[in-house]
Amino acid sequence: MFNLLAIGDPVIDTHVRIDDSNSGCQLIPHGKIKLCFDYGSKIPIRHSSQNLGGNAANVSVGATKLGLESTILSTVGDDANGKMAIRELAKYGVDTGYLSTDKKSHTRYSVVLNYKEERTILSYSDRKNYFWPKPEPETAWVYYTGLSEGFESLHEDLIDYLKRHPTVRLAFNPGSSLLKFGRAYLPEIVSRADLLIVNLEEAESITGESLEKDKTYGALIHRLLKMGAKEVALTDAERGAWAGNKDELWHMKSFPVAVISKTGAGDAFSAGYLAARFYEHDLKHALAWGIANSAAVIQKEDPHSGLLNRECIEPFLNKFKTIGPIAV
Repeated sequence: MFNLLAIGDPVIDTHVRIDDSNSGCQLIPHGKIKLCFDYGSKIPIRHSSQNLGGNAANVSVGATKLGLESTILSTVGDDANGKMAIRELAKYGVDTGYLSTDKKSHTRYSVVLNYKEERTILSYSDRKNYFWPKPEPETAWVYYTGLSEGFESLHEDLIDYLKRHPTVRLAFNPGSSLLKFGRAYLPEIVSRADLLIVNLEEAESITGESLEKDKTYGALIHRLLKMGAKEVALTDAERGAWAGNKDELWHMKSFPVAVISKTGAGDAFSAGYLAARFYEHDLKHALAWGIANSAAVIQKEDPHSGLLNRECIEPFLNKFKTIGPIAV
């Protein structure tokens, strides 16, 4: 039996690091900040690298690092990127027995432009054929996140699986395809979530409300709880994260660490938070694990080398013992 079944697409990320001092790039405030360079220009880069990415892959790797027996369910293309995804997942100890291959589609990939402390992602995805496995996996938790177009049948199979296995706990992080193409599917899956993990933008998209209107993060969390989620963790970059249920609400600031790359930060938070809940830690302890894992990852170029294991996560927290969860 697995501790965690992650459902979502592996992605192969090509990272490009643009020199911070490059005069050919500019950050221009225009509503949201714009990354700008001249059309047709040649922009020098400092270096590039390629690695495994994608929400489900990153969370399954992070959870495995924290001691969970993890597997991943999805579809990859019959291409070099698909083979790389399977190889990399296996290298990190993630079971790949529930990854199927679709010869008519391509494995998801992206180009990640890293400039100063932020990244801009150019993402490719095409429609895939997903298959619910037989025999079915036995697991304690399901982490359901980003899939490509064509996710509908797998989504319905998951709902049926949860109905037939009421002791399986669901953690849900909405992927971009579900938010874009499957909004009609959101109410039921949110209502079934034992744990809903969202960033601020996702929370606003699901509720149809905004932080500006609701005034507080707690108000947004309570909207999501009213939709049926039993527990909500909400992240907002350098402002930290909030976690709450019907009885309590906590906030924890981000740690003041040097940011090399933010790629994988949200997934590292999810892996830390989810692992803590698997080990039956309370909300504030889970919040601390999520913040710590995220802070460790953003100090590295890639989303995996900074991930914390179970032995070093508490010592890492002790380095920032003046920062902890605060009841809201």
